[in-house]
Formats: sequence, C-alpha cells, structure tokens
Amino acid sequence: APRMIWAAEDEDELFLRKNRPMHIAAPKPPPPGHAESYNPSEEYLPDGEELEEWKGLENSKDRPHGLLVPKKFSSLRAVGAYEFSVRERFERCLDLYLCPRLMKRRLNIDPESLVPSLPKASDLRPFPTAQCIQYDTPYDKSSPDSKPPMIRCISASPDGQFFASGASDGYVRVWEVATGRLLKSWNIAELVGTDAVNDAASAGDANMEETKKDEECSKKKTIPPVVSMQWNPNPTHHVLLAACGNCAVLIATGTGNADDSLVTEALLSPSTMSPKQTNPKAAKAVSWHSVAIPKETPLSAYALQTGPVSVLRTPHEMTQVTFHRRGDYFSTLTPKGGAASVLIHQLSKGQSQQPFGKASKGGNVQVVKFHPNKPFLFVANLTAVRVYNLMKQNMVKRLVSGCKWISTMDVHPSGDHVIVGSLDRRMVWFDLDLSSTPYKTLKYHERAIRNAQFHPRYPLMSSCSDDGTIHIFHSTVYTDLMRNPFIVPVKVLRNGHDIVNKSTINGAGGLGVLSCEFHPTQPWLFSVGADGKIILYQDI
Repeated sequence: APRMIWAAEDEDELFLRKNRPMHIAAPKPPPPGHAESYNPSEEYLPDGEELEEWKGLENSKDRPHGLLVPKKFSSLRAVGAYEFSVRERFERCLDLYLCPRLMKRRLNIDPESLVPSLPKASDLRPFPTAQCIQYDTPYDKSSPDSKPPMIRCISASPDGQFFASGASDGYVRVWEVATGRLLKSWNIAELVGTDAVNDAASAGDANMEETKKDEECSKKKTIPPVVSMQWNPNPTHHVLLAACGNCAVLIATGTGNADDSLVTEALLSPSTMSPKQTNPKAAKAVSWHSVAIPKETPLSAYALQTGPVSVLRTPHEMTQVTFHRRGDYFSTLTPKGGAASVLIHQLSKGQSQQPFGKASKGGNVQVVKFHPNKPFLFVANLTAVRVYNLMKQNMVKRLVSGCKWISTMDVHPSGDHVIVGSLDRRMVWFDLDLSSTPYKTLKYHERAIRNAQFHPRYPLMSSCSDDGTIHIFHSTVYTDLMRNPFIVPVKVLRNGHDIVNKSTINGAGGLGVLSCEFHPTQPWLFSVGADGKIILYQDI
C-alpha cells in the first residue's frame, strides 16, 4: 500500500483509522432581521424607557436583540464598526465548543416503497360488484303513512335455490333466488302468541306461566319482530330456525326431494311430540311445544310437512339462533337469561342442555357461534370473545377485541380465524394460531357495523353498516402457517339501501343495512335493510 515516508506513524494511524471522528459542520447563525438594518422601521427603534429597561437586564440574552441596540443611519457609509463583534464571536465559539452535537443521517427512502403493494381489484375477481335483483316485500299499502317492514335477518338454503327473510312485522318469508318469487309466508309473531302452541308440557311451570302472561300483555301493544334466522346448513335437512320474541320456531321448509323429505321428517319427529327435558337445569330455562300444523301445499312434491313444527319458549327475549355445521345441534341466545343465556339443543332427540353454570363475565352475551370442525363454542360479550371446549368443559382462550360493544361475529370455514364487528365501527380479525389479540383492525365504516361474514367457498368477506354501505374484502387464508392472511378491500356497494330514522338536525343516527348473507355456491351477496329492501348483488 502507498505510504508517506515523511509522515509520523501516529499521523498514519490517525489517517487510516476507520472509526475516527467525523467532521460535523457547525450550525449556521440566524440571518439578520429588521433590527440589524442600518435604516430600520420606527417600530424597531427603542425609546428612552426601553433603553433604560434593557440596561437593567444583567443577561444580554433576555434583551429582544441581544447586545445590539437598533440605530438609524442616514446612509450605509455612516455605519461604524460594531463594538460587540469580538464578544459575540467569542461567545459563539464557546457555545460551539461546550455544546455537544450529533450527526443526523438522512435516510433516502422512497415513500412509495413504504406503501404495501396491493394487486388490482380486477385481478381478485370474482366478487359482487353490482345490484341485480330487488325483492319487494308485500305490506298494506292502503294507508298513505304505511311503510314496508324492516328486514332484520336473511338466510339462504345450502343449495342456493331459496332464501328466507325475517321482518319486523313478525313474518318469515321464503323466496326463490332466480325468479324473485315469494313462495311461502308464515306469521311467526301470531303463532307465538296464539293457542296453536301446545302448552300442556309446561302447565306446572309457574315461571313459564308468569312469563307467558307478561308476554301476552306486551304483544297486545307491539308485534315482536323476527330478529334472527338460519337455514339448516346440512343439505339433507330442510329446516329453518327463526327467533321471535322469547321463542325459537322450527319450520319445515318443504323444499327437499324424496330422500331428503324422509330424513327431515325423522329429524323433526321428536320435537313434534313436546318432549320433556331430562336435564333439570335446561327444564327451568326452556320448554319444547308442538304446533298444530295446518295443511299447506308444499314447495316440493315429495315434502311430507311444511310450516312451523315446534316452538321453544324461554323466560326472556331471544336475540340469536345458530346451527352447528352438521345440522343436528343448534344454540339459542337470551342475553338477559343469566347463566341460562346460552342453551344448546339437539333436534334428533328434542333435548336441551345448559353448558354454563353461571353468568358470563364482562356483560351480557351478544353473539354465539359454533366451531366448524372442533367441539368449540365461541361466546362474545361486550368487549371480548371466549372460546370454550364443550367436550372438556373448560375455557380454551379469551380473545381481547379492544371494541366497546361487539355486535356480530363469524368464524372462517377453516376454523382458525374469527372476525368481530362492533357498534364503534371496527371490524377485528383474529388469528387463533397467532395470538389472543387482534391480527388486524379494519376501520372503513362511518357508523355501527351490523353484520360481518365469511363466504363459505370463495376467499371473500363482507361487512354492512348503518351508513348504508357494504364493504367487500378479498381474504385469502393460507394453509402454510408461516404466511399471514391476505386481506384487500376490493369493493364498496353504495346507493342500495336508504338510511331510515335519520336525524334531520345533524344527520346522525338512523338504521341502514341490517344484515348481509353470501350465496352458498356463487360469489353473490344478499343484503337487507331498514328500508324494507332485499337486494342481490352479483359479479358482473
């Protein structure tokens, strides 16, 4: 290596040392202002009182302009030497010597590289993009003030040929998807409050009788709406489950073929006999009653029975019903029921059981869901989701959502992911294999989220809100545990539903899209709203 022969060794080591201190440039002094001008404005020239006040200050830094006293000269030629130039230079050298400085390295990073690269929405198709069919709910139009009933819930059949809707007028209606034809209507609210239900099995239950009297008084004033509904997910079980008031109603849809009709009749036969409950805890919380089935023309020529078959009564108002994936078990939710707020029922035996011995902590239970593959039950209260193992009868995990009021929940078909929607406009994604805290929090809606759901077949996810919009997300879940879920917002469906009961003062409040449901076999989406509309969105 080349070397200077006349240089000392110490100088060579200092020059070649890699960790030698870097030269750091001193900060530049501030540029002069108006007060430093030889001809400043009158406002910068001090009077006699200000000069006396400045002289009384011991520290020159407390003065407005330091040691400088602004003066006015007739010309630049008349300006003499500055008397404090040496002193100010010396003080600046002291400041630079005594004040440590640090070299700030600027990172030349392209802002575009910080933004994640997302594919185009057109590359992630199919997903619902446009409104195709609107289903008109019948109502009394004789009065000028009459309005269509609010559609509170919707559920599609496993084959995708039919769907059912539940409205605020207490009716359950079955529609045909392709034609938009209304096939069947059942007044569940009237059925729950009439003598068509056989109450012989609950004649000795004083609590049930007292609750029934209270409900009869309340039903004279208002009609209980159908708040929750689900079609049996088993393709061979043509059964519909609806919640109205304090009852859950089992309805035979009459849409099956010859073999499915026999299976459905055998499945519903124990519930039509008003079975007595063998579980003492469940017997106090629920009672099964058979329904006098009127003769109706079934939708299928092979159907053996059509219409409401059995009613399950509870002491308190019911808010949700949900089926297990296999179609034999289902759960009912009564938030004010305390320890009996969550009940699990078996169709093939006509029996119920109470899985919890005491009330859930953290407020009333809001949503209940079954795990698709394991004997797990997801129970969501106001702020958290608890996962229980029904076989071992213990709690497996507690998911902390960070939400103030959970309103909806859904489990991915793989069973490893959960989404939670809340009334404070958040949608939270949980990865059960990753952590008990949210993997991702999505804030796209402007108002409360009413429903969030996964598609059973396609990598799609949806959420609907009171702001009248529906957000569609592409959500790919990988079998490789080392890869995170891929979530991309692809479409916002607007102008389909109107906001009802909206405040005229500030535009706050109101109800928009109350529920949405994916088509089981196609990338389509059903939506229902407070304006009484049922809309089908398709991929066009």
